[in-house]
Amino acid sequence: MGDPVFKPSGDVPAAAIGDDPSPGRLLRAAGICKSYRGNGSHIEVLRNLDFELDAAETVAVVGASGIGKSTLLHILGTLDRPEAGRLFYRDEDVFRYDDPRLARFRNASIGFVFQFHHLLPEFSALENVMMPALINGQSRQAALSLARQGLVRVGLEERLNHRVNTLSGGEQQRVALARALVLKPALLLADEPTGNLDKRNSEEVHRLLLELNQEVGMALVVVTHNPALASYMGRRVTIADGKLTETG
Repeated sequence: MGDPVFKPSGDVPAAAIGDDPSPGRLLRAAGICKSYRGNGSHIEVLRNLDFELDAAETVAVVGASGIGKSTLLHILGTLDRPEAGRLFYRDEDVFRYDDPRLARFRNASIGFVFQFHHLLPEFSALENVMMPALINGQSRQAALSLARQGLVRVGLEERLNHRVNTLSGGEQQRVALARALVLKPALLLADEPTGNLDKRNSEEVHRLLLELNQEVGMALVVVTHNPALASYMGRRVTIADGKLTETG
């Protein structure tokens, strides 16, 4: 993919933008706490959790269902706020932002791929991938160019104008991957990205994730039950008693 022309809005710190070439730590979570209440119960999911991630590093979050893996990913991606704790991107405490500013930061700096691709079925592959760039304030022409580059890179040059509901499951997940990376974010968060795919398509997504990690220099955090995908990551961690533990 070619480098996008990106002009950050005035209130998003330049050091948080994905094309910052400076090496070193990208993310630091400190003392993260998150619990849920319901049916008279109080469940502590994350308890004073700490986590650090370097630029371009790859990490798999593994373990049984219900231990808080997706909760952690949502907090690292600023989709959810913790009850306590701080989250630093390039030493900027992003949970001090109000919601609109946090949304702008998230759009510019973080890509997401989920088990269920969350594409808009009535739109084409190209239109779906354009969305983050348009939200970011890019012109339609620039967004179109970036989306086309991304789809070609994931092998969908023959599917640009196909509505996503006519694509196979593997193709839809590649569209979701192109959309996540259209602005070359510093961080890609993936929650069971191959959970609904067969072996062949899973291996294709694995390959693309690793290649794009190298090409774009993005950090990658993947929640997965897939041991093959986890084995490709530089680090593997799990959650025990609400805290992260290294597994290998």
